[in-house]
Amino acid sequence: MYVKLTIPERLKDLRVERHLTLEQLAEKTGLSRSALGNYEADDYKDISPFAVATLAGFYGVSADYLMGLTETKKHPNTALDELHLSDDMIDVLKSGKLNNRLLCEMVTHEGFRRFLTDAEIYIDRIADMRINDLNVMLDMARKQVMEQQSAESGDLYMRTLELARVQPEGYFPSVISDDLTAILNDIRDAHRKDTTTADEDSPAAEAGRRLQEAMSYEGSPQEKQARVYLASLGIDYDALSREEFVTLIGILKKSRKLQIRQGSQRGKGHRKR
Repeated sequence: MYVKLTIPERLKDLRVERHLTLEQLAEKTGLSRSALGNYEADDYKDISPFAVATLAGFYGVSADYLMGLTETKKHPNTALDELHLSDDMIDVLKSGKLNNRLLCEMVTHEGFRRFLTDAEIYIDRIADMRINDLNVMLDMARKQVMEQQSAESGDLYMRTLELARVQPEGYFPSVISDDLTAILNDIRDAHRKDTTTADEDSPAAEAGRRLQEAMSYEGSPQEKQARVYLASLGIDYDALSREEFVTLIGILKKSRKLQIRQGSQRGKGHRKR
């Protein structure tokens, strides 16, 4: 997830965010369409200072952002004291040990403010007094009912009043955990197609699936052996051409572990090429 965008990627992202084609961008900036296309190409080599200034002004970002010198688009000159950060926080952010991009995504998520509010309520014990008052009232009601009705502690209603008590140490951590999980799941889904995101199906899982399919094949024993062998190597048996199949059988006949008889052929269900 923590990948620094290249200059072409920054330029293309800014254009796509505004739903502009290269032709439309050229018309609005006065830069040629071919030059703009070159700036966004993977084999980008150079961009003129005039083009940097023009595009930075048009997109409303800093030239440093376009050139990959900063991740800040709109606030390049914000004074440090305006951020109200502690010295320790600044040291951590500058250390390079955090994934600052992920941290920014978490803080700017719409649910982060609620997460922080719930954390503040728990840490500062803001709701503890009210919860304790409610617990006291429940205890009093339970005691009164038990005395008046001669109810036992294991009675359904008595036990209900007992379990209705709220323990701040157990309740609020659960709420905070739910808040944070919702934020992380949203960010996780947003990065599902990133090049740095792991595939949902691991290579081992895919190989295991192919091997299982090969072992459950209902064709001839010889073809089943060939399928299992190729599946263990991650090769799709059905994708082989007839020439490749003949070559494969010739090789497998030399194996002392596989029993491939002369004249072995593909199963009837194999696609002809």
